[in-house]
Amino acid sequence: MNENEIEGLIGIGLTLGILVLLALPSLLGHLRDRRIDRQIREAQEALDGERDQKSSSRSTVPSTATWYAEGRRSKKFVSS
Repeated sequence: MNENEIEGLIGIGLTLGILVLLALPSLLGHLRDRRIDRQIREAQEALDGERDQKSSSRSTVPSTATWYAEGRRSKKFVSS
C-alpha cells in the first residue's frame, strides 16, 4: 500500500466515525421512544383487563340528561 491509499483509508474511517457519532443520539432516542410506547401499551392492556373483570360495566357517572332533570326537579318556583 502506498501513501495515498493509507490516507484514503484514514479518511474513510474518520468519515464513518463522524457519521456514527452523528447518528447515534438519534438511534438511541428512537429506541427509547419504542420502549416507552411498549410500556404504555402494556399498561393500557393491563388496565383494560382490570375493567373487563369488574362486575358491572355501567358508568357510575350520571348522564347529562339525568343531571339536568334532577336540577329541574329540585328548583322551587316562586311566583312574582
